[in-house]
Amino acid sequence: MPGHERPRAHRPVLTTTVRRDPADAALAEGEIEILGLLPRSSNYTFLARAKAGDEVTLVVYKPRRGEVPLWDFPEGTLCQREVAAYVVSRALGWPDVPPTVLRDGPEGEGSVQLFVEFDPKQHYFTMAEHRADEFRRVAAFDLIVNNADRKSGHCLCSTDDRRVFVVDHGVSFSIEPKLRTVIWEFAGEPIPDELRQAADALAGGLRAAGPLRDELDPLLSPDEIEATAQRAEAVAGTERYPHPAGERPYPWPPV
Repeated sequence: MPGHERPRAHRPVLTTTVRRDPADAALAEGEIEILGLLPRSSNYTFLARAKAGDEVTLVVYKPRRGEVPLWDFPEGTLCQREVAAYVVSRALGWPDVPPTVLRDGPEGEGSVQLFVEFDPKQHYFTMAEHRADEFRRVAAFDLIVNNADRKSGHCLCSTDDRRVFVVDHGVSFSIEPKLRTVIWEFAGEPIPDELRQAADALAGGLRAAGPLRDELDPLLSPDEIEATAQRAEAVAGTERYPHPAGERPYPWPPV
């Protein structure tokens, strides 16, 4: 394996306690059994079974040692960024990132994410027209975490057609602008007030001692956390979704 901010009198207080999902002990602590490699992954990504007592669940396991080195991200940190994305999504209350933890496994430490049952025929391009509000949240989230790889296929529809899950956030949280996404349909539209308010609260939480910082400090560098706070402030202080900018605003392949 291969080795700009708006004036305000009062900032909302982030009251969310960010922690591991207590409902799934197997995810956080269970014994992991690898079932096989998932196809079309640039890094080693395993489907695995996690078992703790009578509780058994399927998970996606991405060991640190299976990450292909990238010139623009510190080596061995992609699994940490996967977990950080879940932490930030929980703090915001959106979007739906499956529960993700950093823990040991058969191939060493890595991210372990709850596997969600999804419809393989559905992705962003097939869902966008009918689930616009959900994807407005995803677009705001990607602005905050600086997602460099929001492909259409990273948006999953649950098999009961009730939820949209977003996955694959390993190349997020860079301190340099790197947003690459297929979700540009909302460019120029107003960002909903509730999303701006949540982003403002997140920025405050990122700069204050508390559970959010306790979770993120081992996952991201201080500069990356500060850059995330600045991007959250920018979303809070910006009235409209931005238009594509830079040389590469789209990921490849798009699906």
